[in-house]
Amino acid sequence: MTDNKDTLPPEAQRALAEAEERRKAEKAKTLPTELGGRDGPEPVRYGDWENKGIAIDF
Repeated sequence: MTDNKDTLPPEAQRALAEAEERRKAEKAKTLPTELGGRDGPEPVRYGDWENKGIAIDF
C-alpha cells in the first residue's frame, strides 16, 4: 500500500478526505451518561444491538 496520496486519482483523494471527516465527526459525538445503564461500550455502536458479542438486528 502506498502512503503517497498524490498518486491517487482525485476521486480516491476525495473519498479519503470524506472518510476522515466522518471519523472526526464520530469522535466528536458525546453521548449523555446513562443512569443505571449497562457497563462497557455502547451496544448499538455498529448499527445493530450487540449483547455479549452477538449482534442482534431488529
